[in-house]
Amino acid sequence: MVDAFHQAVTTLAQQSTDTAARGVTALSARLSYAFMCLTLSWGVLTATGWVRSVTGRKALRSGHMVLATLTLAFGTLHALTFLYLTVNPFSPAYLSIPFMPGTLARHTFGIVGLELMLAIALTACVRRWTSYRRWLWLHRLAYPAVALTALHAFFGAVANGHLSVVWLGGITLAVPALTLALLRFLPPRTLERIGLVEEQVA
Repeated sequence: MVDAFHQAVTTLAQQSTDTAARGVTALSARLSYAFMCLTLSWGVLTATGWVRSVTGRKALRSGHMVLATLTLAFGTLHALTFLYLTVNPFSPAYLSIPFMPGTLARHTFGIVGLELMLAIALTACVRRWTSYRRWLWLHRLAYPAVALTALHAFFGAVANGHLSVVWLGGITLAVPALTLALLRFLPPRTLERIGLVEEQVA
């Protein structure tokens, strides 16, 4: 009877620990996703200078860096919480090596997306010691990183049965970011024709 009581207490403790850990996991994932979409949007506005009249370029770049830092902080926290599950915890290797045998596709998307973002952040730190063209090429890997992380979020919500709860917020944040990213790569003449930028008069 003592053994049964001890096992019941242990099971209850594990369940409460997992509930707390999973709550932190879900919250950090949603915050990271939100800041990721804001970072992409702000980054496009910074690169194009479309809101430069509102504030200076230095303030725009600082805002982009703050949002990117928050994205990485909450994304890393999201990953690390899986180490602290008492039922089926993930190993550090599983969380850091994306193509290990048995790794689910949705986890691979998240691992590659986060690691790409971390690589981009590291290259931003050494920007002054590398050529601008090389830095820009690496920085543009943020677009596939965002796409992979969005896929991770979508399939994770489907697998956990939360899609009906989070789809509206996810789409609401993703649509402006995707629209700005698409506009970023349109030719200037097209942007002038649809009235998004003023025609340059010589």
